[in-house]
Amino acid sequence: MDNTVRKISLDNLIAHPDNSNKMSQAALNKLVRNIRRSGRYEPLVVRPHPHRDGFYQIINGHHRAKALAKLDYEHADALVWQVDDEQTDILLCTLNRLSGSDILKKKVELLRRLKSKMPEKPLCALLPQSRMQLEKLTNLKPPAKAAPQPGQQGEPVVFFLKPPQKETLEQAMRAAEEMLEQKPKSRALIRGLCLTSMAGSFLEFAR
Repeated sequence: MDNTVRKISLDNLIAHPDNSNKMSQAALNKLVRNIRRSGRYEPLVVRPHPHRDGFYQIINGHHRAKALAKLDYEHADALVWQVDDEQTDILLCTLNRLSGSDILKKKVELLRRLKSKMPEKPLCALLPQSRMQLEKLTNLKPPAKAAPQPGQQGEPVVFFLKPPQKETLEQAMRAAEEMLEQKPKSRALIRGLCLTSMAGSFLEFAR
């Protein structure tokens, strides 16, 4: 695939009709503010339009194109990929969906660092988090460090998860485990401690 960034007129960019990724107006406004403030954005991914010569079909970056139009840009930086309909459908299903997950400890550290440099109101105008969410995240306390006493018996808890739910839980437990300075030796106890720590953080966040 050609990974050379080209400048393409916004008038020649056409949204793919089957794009399923939608962004709220509030999130789009934040995207506009970020681009206005920095002048930077991730290049769009497009392909030559299958039915209109000289035009390009957006595969990834529909909202960036809208944001650029709102800012009166005439051109957008884009990668032009030569892909057929089947490859395009796969990209539409994956480019906006395949992503990692935040490590909570590092995310909180980043937010605290930003908060120390900028007032909350303009910061929240740029971040996905609301002012209340930012406040709660930056005030989160580390998970409980105390491990169960040797020989202490816990009660087994059984629940059933679908594969995507299990993967989400596993990622969250890995993130929580990284925050534990003192870890019990048993893998089962680690998981139990991570789950209760996450539950406690959720209850604190929900208050």
